Amino acid sequence: MTHASVRHPPHHRRRVAIAGGGLAGLRAAEELRRQGFDGSIKMVTAEAVAPYDRPQLSKSLLVGTTSVEKAIYRDAEYYNNLSIDLLLEHRVGSLDLRERCLKTSRGSVDFDDLVICTGAAPRRLGGIADMAGVHELRTLDDGVAIRDAFGKAPRVVVVGAGFIGSEVAASARKLGLDVTIVEASPAPLARALGNDMGLACAGLHADHGTRLLRGVSIESVEGHGRVERVRLTDGTTIDCDLLVVGIGVAPTVDWLAGSGLPIDNGTVCDATLSTPAKGVYAAGDVASWPNELFGLRMRGEQWTNAVEQGRHVARNILADAEEQRPFHGSNYFWSDQYGVRIQFAGITAADEIRIVEGSVAERRFLAWYRRGDRLVGALAMNEAKSLMLSKTLIEHRANWNEALTAFEKATAS
Repeated sequence: MTHASVRHPPHHRRRVAIAGGGLAGLRAAEELRRQGFDGSIKMVTAEAVAPYDRPQLSKSLLVGTTSVEKAIYRDAEYYNNLSIDLLLEHRVGSLDLRERCLKTSRGSVDFDDLVICTGAAPRRLGGIADMAGVHELRTLDDGVAIRDAFGKAPRVVVVGAGFIGSEVAASARKLGLDVTIVEASPAPLARALGNDMGLACAGLHADHGTRLLRGVSIESVEGHGRVERVRLTDGTTIDCDLLVVGIGVAPTVDWLAGSGLPIDNGTVCDATLSTPAKGVYAAGDVASWPNELFGLRMRGEQWTNAVEQGRHVARNILADAEEQRPFHGSNYFWSDQYGVRIQFAGITAADEIRIVEGSVAERRFLAWYRRGDRLVGALAMNEAKSLMLSKTLIEHRANWNEALTAFEKATAS
């Protein structure tokens, strides 16, 4: 990518704006201060609360073991101490690159450097009119609403068996609710793990009394004022008191229309997470970048990706152009379901998937994904140590046979 010529003032005079109040933005702001940046930092968020821990929303918050207060990362004093100006309830509306200005619902924010990390929004289930008892899960308010509804809704239907849907289902079962998951794909977690290993994880739901319907979709939602039942595309109906829709997310980039930045499944960046506009970067769910580790353009929606990219962008902001480094994320994520930890690193585009440790039937295993002569992915269920070793091998671009030998030596000791 080529950058327009924009002169930067010295670090102590620079103004950094962060569009988005999630984890990527928080880590970017913290890393700037950690690296000694003493200029202005303004974080703009549409939310009414400071950045919070989204992974808790589908798990501990729903079952009541985490409070709203504990889900929020930092208190107001923390931001004051770091001189981070957190602008709550400022929804971003547009970006003016010529004036170096971010327009929000409550005013304008000027910048020298901008980090775009507006995240993603839930995909909507088409053809459903607004009806009480139908929920999505993305924000802290969403989590509180579903938690409260669990106490009044013994019959729960979850649309989508991805990580969010599966975790919501597991939380509902922990509370003793009747749960059915409706998944259009042949396997749960197919997008994240591939069909074969998605099926390997399907047994978890059966083990814990969750009904999983695959290869079928919601045709309509029925009820008088609130959801009472759902009708499926195969003609069957399921009575329910609560419908939770978890069919994935789309990057929040509509506000960038007309800005001149390229948009294609997110904000298009180069390997350093920089956009074509100098001093404008993206991080987290919204960033699309060429990941040289796998030779693929990627967009990650994981907690670890947001942390690492936020910090990486901060360091690149403070570096000279020739010293800015590419981001090589290994796409690591995890999910806790029914007391079982599922972890993955790498990609699923593979020529072979092999169980190298444990047994799927025992719900304790490690599977490796091979592409050509390289180890490119690893999936673990209740094998955390082995997964982290595999992650390291993937990050070092290990040859398949060499990786097998190294793994055997490490696990034999």
